[in-house]
Amino acid sequence: MSDSSPSASPDADIIVVGAGLVGVTSALALARQGHRVLVLDKQEPGRGASYGNAGHLATEQVFPIADASILTSLPGMLMDPMGPLRLDWKYLPRALPWLTRLVLNLRPAPFRQSVAGIRALNERSLAAWQRLLASVDSSHLLKADGSLLVYEKPESHSKLEALESRMREQQVPVELWDGSAIQRAAPQLSNALLGGLFFPATGHVLDPWRVVNTLVDAARRQGVQFAQEAVRSAQVIDSGVRLITDSRQLTASRVLLACGAHSAALTAQLTGKRIPLDTERGYHLMLPREHDRLPFAVTSLERRFIMTPMETGLRLAGTVEFAGLDAPPNMGRAWQLHRLSRGLFKNDLDAEDATPWMGFRPSLPDSLPIIDRLENGRVLLAFGHHHLGLTQSAITAEMIAGLADPGKHDASATSVHRDDLPPREPYRLSRFG
Repeated sequence: MSDSSPSASPDADIIVVGAGLVGVTSALALARQGHRVLVLDKQEPGRGASYGNAGHLATEQVFPIADASILTSLPGMLMDPMGPLRLDWKYLPRALPWLTRLVLNLRPAPFRQSVAGIRALNERSLAAWQRLLASVDSSHLLKADGSLLVYEKPESHSKLEALESRMREQQVPVELWDGSAIQRAAPQLSNALLGGLFFPATGHVLDPWRVVNTLVDAARRQGVQFAQEAVRSAQVIDSGVRLITDSRQLTASRVLLACGAHSAALTAQLTGKRIPLDTERGYHLMLPREHDRLPFAVTSLERRFIMTPMETGLRLAGTVEFAGLDAPPNMGRAWQLHRLSRGLFKNDLDAEDATPWMGFRPSLPDSLPIIDRLENGRVLLAFGHHHLGLTQSAITAEMIAGLADPGKHDASATSVHRDDLPPREPYRLSRFG
């Protein structure tokens, strides 16, 4: 994994592979600590999963991506191409080892560990985002106005109450609303909605891509360099790391892998560890003619999708597909979101000029990201946040800054004290053996 070949002066102190939200927020935090940072990505910054996420800061989602119901749902996942959770049957042989580990993590002890790890990140995430955006004079890009989960069917009331109880057990702020409370807060929603759960300690961003670009501009002002190059291979060497891109060879004292669903191969090259990283293919449908329909993000319990108001319209998102990185997108799944929205409003949503999108969310079977420091500090890892990449990216950046410079008092220019960061143990690479 290493050699002693002589090298010229390094191209950077730290090379960040990945220009999504996790990579860009981390690059900014590292640069603020005095590091010379270069960010590499085959796409322009924010054009991967960060571009199309739901925009919801989902701090309330403290439970893993699946529960025991997945065992009975598997046949439907294979048969329904438009279901909210789909597994491409052609991808099943490749997905089976990952799904097996997912099921094993549903046992009581590992499930509790996953919940504790997700919660430790999520309960610090909103404040981390508020610190970060305030530090770049862009607090207005975040609306900390809460979010709402609604239900329509009387038989769903018991499910909602059970979820409320589980949320309270995890100290998630939650309020039980009836239909009249929903009408007062969001009068354009249908009168047929019977009630819901309101989560006051959540929020949404006005436009995820605008947020990325705002942070990229701040990073550039801090001296961070960005290059649109694909990294083909990586190696630990005595002086640090060597990367081979599609156009050149680069060296640095350290590397941060933050390239989401594409991180597994480079992690194996740098650490010798193979990790069970797969991808949730997420879809959205952007409705540019829909403004002022909702004051905050609204999720349907039965229909299993989310609607988030943004400055460019209303974003419908939430459908998940397991089909790997290579299969072409099925944009019919994005258009299905508009059909799912019918009946949730007094007047149906306008889908004229709507645009569909698909992206890759990096998922590990215990629903926890990898945030770690290895190879004597030469390799930093920050990926695997599944559908919580936006939510957890700012707190992840603070943790990465702490791992990069463990002797410094503050994790970044946002001035969070090290003692306020989540414990490192749940997110270590070594949990996968």
